Order: sequence, then structure tokens, then C-alpha cells
Amino acid sequence: MCRLLAVKDRTPFAIAPLLGAFAAMARTSPEYQGDGWGCAWRDGTGWNAYHSLTPVWDDDVRRFGETSLLVAHARSAFRNEGIVVENNMPFAAGGLVFAFNGELHGVRIREDGRIGAEKVFNTIRRLTNGDLRAGMERAAAAICARSRYVRAMNVVLSDGERILAHSSFAERPEYFTVHVAARDGRVAVCSEPLPGEDGWRPMDNDATEVFA
Repeated sequence: MCRLLAVKDRTPFAIAPLLGAFAAMARTSPEYQGDGWGCAWRDGTGWNAYHSLTPVWDDDVRRFGETSLLVAHARSAFRNEGIVVENNMPFAAGGLVFAFNGELHGVRIREDGRIGAEKVFNTIRRLTNGDLRAGMERAAAAICARSRYVRAMNVVLSDGERILAHSSFAERPEYFTVHVAARDGRVAVCSEPLPGEDGWRPMDNDATEVFA
């Protein structure tokens, strides 16, 4: 059960302070978040990405400069399996960047992907048909309908212009509730409220939101 973060602003912001706060959150999480981490950020040419098996709190986040759009993810590998850097999020394909936090049991959907999170990403992409929000909602409904149990399914997704977030969970709201802070052209979506961002509110359960 991982931790995720997405931040978008009208003006460029420094990446390192946000990742420092995110690293502190991951380090003190009640679930171990040290199975690697990754981030993706926009510059004038498109998406850039970094992935590592080092816990985010032990990595040097000062290496990163500025951006106007950031997605980050700290991994807690399901059953301590598949701990290789290729399984670290954010995943990227078709101009989209994706991160997932949750736990699915008995999923009966045939989809390409090395791990369950990548299969969720590919399900969204397959069901989008030009409408990303509708694709997220269709994918969430299909996965819930064809799973024995969805403990939680939290997703952040960006097309480079917007952040889309979906949150659903069946237990532990104190852990699985996604939080949003939006003000003055800036939006942050995170597994927990981060210091330095004002106006945090919880997303509703089984909700999808879009932030342009």
C-alpha cells in the first residue's frame, strides 16, 4: 500500500522541498514505503522520469530542479514481491503518467502488465476512448465488478495538462483517503496532507476528480 503525490501549478516550483516532505511522510508511514520510489515531471520538452530502488528518504532529492507538474510515488510492494526498478511507478505510456495506491484481490480482468498496478493503468488506457475521466471511471467500475475484494484503489493520472484522481476504499479510511489542496492556480493531490500546502480536504470515497 504505497504513497502517492501529484502537484500542478501555473508557475514553476522547486521539486526538492516537495519531495523532501513526501519522503518524510513515507518514512513515518504505518506501512513500510521503502521498496523504491519514482517521480515524473514536466519541462519544455515533455515528461522526464526517475526511478530508484533506494527508499525515497535515503535518496538525494536535491538533484531535481523546477517544474510546473510533478507526480511521485513511494512503493510498498505487495507481499514483498517483484521488487525491481521496472515495477516502480510512476508508469508512463501514450503521454500519460500514472501512480497507484491500493490492494486488489481476485481480479478477473485479462490485461497486459507486469504487476497489478500496471494492469490498472492499461485498463484505463484501453477504456478511455478519448475521454480520460470516463476511462478512469469505467476502469474503476470494471475492476470493482470483477474483483473478489477491493481493499483500496487510489489513482493519480496526468496527461501533462491536468491531474485526474480516483479514490475508493473498503477499509482504513485514515490510511487510504486521498487528500486534495487547491488554491490560486495550484493543486496538490496526496495520500496524506503535506506540510507547506494549505486547505487540504479529503476526497469522497468512490469519487473521481479532475484538476485543470
